[in-house]
Amino acid sequence: MKIAAAALLAALTANQSSAFAPTRSVISSTKLSSTVQPPERTAPDAGYIPDWEGRTGLSPEEFIASDMSKPDLSGMWECPLTRWDSENIDVAEAQKICAQQPHCPLEMKATAEDNAKGAAYFSENKEQIRADLLKYGAIWFRGFDLMKSVAGNREMHEALGLDPCLDPLHSSGLRKFASERDALYEEVNKPSLRQHYIGLHNESTAKRTAAYAAFVCFQRATEGGGRFLVADGAAILAELKPETLEKLYNRKIRISVSNLDIPPSLPGVVKEGIKGLVDVAVAPKFDMDLEMIYESDGKPGRLQAVETAESPINRHPVSGLPVWFSNSHNHARKLRDRRPCGVPEVGMTEVFYADTMEPLDLEDCQEIKRASEKHITALSMEPGDVLLVDNYRALHGRDVFQGDRFHAVTWFTWDQNEAWRGDERRIVEKNAFNQAINQMMDWLPKDFESNQS
Repeated sequence: MKIAAAALLAALTANQSSAFAPTRSVISSTKLSSTVQPPERTAPDAGYIPDWEGRTGLSPEEFIASDMSKPDLSGMWECPLTRWDSENIDVAEAQKICAQQPHCPLEMKATAEDNAKGAAYFSENKEQIRADLLKYGAIWFRGFDLMKSVAGNREMHEALGLDPCLDPLHSSGLRKFASERDALYEEVNKPSLRQHYIGLHNESTAKRTAAYAAFVCFQRATEGGGRFLVADGAAILAELKPETLEKLYNRKIRISVSNLDIPPSLPGVVKEGIKGLVDVAVAPKFDMDLEMIYESDGKPGRLQAVETAESPINRHPVSGLPVWFSNSHNHARKLRDRRPCGVPEVGMTEVFYADTMEPLDLEDCQEIKRASEKHITALSMEPGDVLLVDNYRALHGRDVFQGDRFHAVTWFTWDQNEAWRGDERRIVEKNAFNQAINQMMDWLPKDFESNQS
């Protein structure tokens, strides 16, 4: 998930003295808000909220067990480069085409006969499932017994011919493996982030994007909440006000993925030295094209790691359909400040107009919120359920939850196009940095609440 914001959480602060640590007690006014007091927080909306069915799963010892007779997938493919095709899009025509697309996700509910077939159900229906994935953008496999375990989940995606790859933000340390040999990442289940609402996003950066994903539920949240969110990028594009969409498409956006607050009174030469140190020693460890910029959001002394300019509309690499391909709903500060958020200041994000590097205004943020949340399906995923996602078409997120929750995800590269897939594979020996950051993320207290200033 692209809360890569927390990507630099440990890396930027691990070796800093306390004088450089972000304070949580000072509230100041910046370009991000017009008042000193933070705005009221309200839970985001969803267009469709299916009922729970009360299905049970396996014990943790049972569902986590890997099939040791299967080959080790830890040396999986690198996440492929992002495929951009965003020039010369007729926005009005794109909205007309997107308005004609079917509802996302397609729901496929298992029958007793389907469950009796096990993995054979997926191999027998492979071509139709792959065609439906392209057509609908996501498929919710509901009530399948096969995927109640790590081993069965792997059987499912192997039967479909999907080829695992790394998370585009693997080096960030935000994610850890649930089963490394099965190419299965644990979803964002960390206790410190359970009260953090994860907004809609594609699993992508300006540089790398997974082609597909399979999100699986092994254990729903024990004390409530934790619905998985999915929305169609085509539906969002069709829904947005034409003037807002044209404005964002023409101006493009840039996303800041981290804040490092240093004392603004430091001499300029010292601040430039810190900027250079972060740029040379830390940023390269994250597989993103980042520019270190001071005070883009108006906060004195704030150093932000900002991605390159990108279009919020992109043509789907296979179908050519123009879709909303933007993480703005997740990353816009004005939206994060108005909903449950459990990310420390160093991990807070912002979305800027690329031409002026000014944060998106509240009106545009609210329109992105309205159009996006109208088309959210807040899935009631239970043990064995899988959401298969076309990552260039559908956006995903996660609601807050209470108790313990265990969802996981496998990312996939282009299995039918070697040129798009590339020839890079994971170098397992370089995993130490990832593991170190993940351990530091686990040190955050449960139900951490950030200071939104």
